[in-house]
Amino acid sequence: MRNIVGLLCGLVFGVGLAASGITDTAKTLGLLDVLGNWIPDLAFAIGAAACVILLTFSFIMRRENPLMSPRFLLPTTKFINGRLVGGAAIYGIGWGLYGYFPSSAMSSLVYQDWKTAIFLAAMLIGMTLANKIKEN
Repeated sequence: MRNIVGLLCGLVFGVGLAASGITDTAKTLGLLDVLGNWIPDLAFAIGAAACVILLTFSFIMRRENPLMSPRFLLPTTKFINGRLVGGAAIYGIGWGLYGYFPSSAMSSLVYQDWKTAIFLAAMLIGMTLANKIKEN
């Protein structure tokens, strides 16, 4: 049951990404180009998502545990280090260069664009390398 709920949540999330237009790299890059040809459409979608989180987070955290997990998996530290900043920078650079982030890239696979597959392959290789480095 847990896997089915996870699959359904992922599908709803992917459809939401596609419906908002965030799977369109031109639109995403337009959002990031605040000093050039700025396209603010996605800012409203991101703002709506932030509002939903702000309104529901405190109610969810009042629960003893999540519906499909024995406990909440929250960050255990508030320490900001070089790995965190470096990872965020690489994430932002990748998003700014091509207009995809992991979720939007996976949702965009339905468009069957070979560039998206290359992006995802490179992302998975990077994640694997990062985990190998972390182990050492």
